[in-house]
Amino acid sequence: MNPTQSRRALLTSAGWAAVGSAALSIAANAQPATAASTIVRGAVGPVKFSAGTEPPRTPAPPLATDCHHHIYDARFPADPRTQLRPPDASPEDYRALARRLGTQRSVLVTPSTYGTDNRLHLQAMRELGPERARMVAVVDTSVTDAQLREMHEAGVRGIRFNLVQAGVTTVDMLEPLSARVQALGWHTQVHMLGDQIADHEALFLRLPAPIVFDHLGRIPMDQGVEHVGYKTVRRLLDRGKAWVKLSGAYMDTRVGPAGRWSDTVPVAQGYATGAPERCVWGSDWPHVTEPAEKPDDAALFDLLTEWVPDEAARKRVLVDNPTALYGFLKS
Repeated sequence: MNPTQSRRALLTSAGWAAVGSAALSIAANAQPATAASTIVRGAVGPVKFSAGTEPPRTPAPPLATDCHHHIYDARFPADPRTQLRPPDASPEDYRALARRLGTQRSVLVTPSTYGTDNRLHLQAMRELGPERARMVAVVDTSVTDAQLREMHEAGVRGIRFNLVQAGVTTVDMLEPLSARVQALGWHTQVHMLGDQIADHEALFLRLPAPIVFDHLGRIPMDQGVEHVGYKTVRRLLDRGKAWVKLSGAYMDTRVGPAGRWSDTVPVAQGYATGAPERCVWGSDWPHVTEPAEKPDDAALFDLLTEWVPDEAARKRVLVDNPTALYGFLKS
């Protein structure tokens, strides 16, 4: 491999090439950041990868933030080590969801499909608008400090370890990478099943950077607050070590949408009551784990009124906490 090829491979693995020459042909078609500055809140109409057409019954507060969604684009190759191959879901498709929900800020999360190639999501963050979007990237231990700093300047605020879907990150990478990103003020986002979380409690206690657990900690809802994974997450919350994403209601429910995901309520309420300052909400759009029937995102947003019944606490979850965790401007 010659020096030019070596440099290109390194940039791709760190995901920074989206703002460099390797992505110019695609970025040339990107809408300018100002296109995201005008959002019609509570719009009626269909949205790709989402059931229903009506907005939520409960209006979103100003600057409400969706802290977990993805973009997919077949022009960016999937990592051969991964399994999920969803259809394209563009920033413009996501804007339609934001208009329907009334959210005004969002956090892109590089999914397992792309391995450590963050180019697509760096580009999507630019399209959605740097004042309105932040990002959680996927890296491995080969990433350089210079690349991490460049991603920070672009709006990245954390790194994700998906240890549920087959991918490119491992448990062994958590501790060394947590130490490196702490200096940037980043967090480590972890997608593990509840049993896995309980098994690695000692590791989580050692991590220097804050931990953000995906999707309610992936607790089996037939066991709910009695599950060892829930108890582990609560201990970490109580020690100020962790945050939780109130998201993915459909992933571990036993009652499903027909039961309005009611079995998730005790778990979500437990987190929100125990650490109201360290909970955030996310849509998980385009819901790639639900290929047969997509959920109604408005119904999922309204579920938050059951998870966090107090209006002031919901504003904290939707506005204040994301502002602190992802470094958004306060107004």
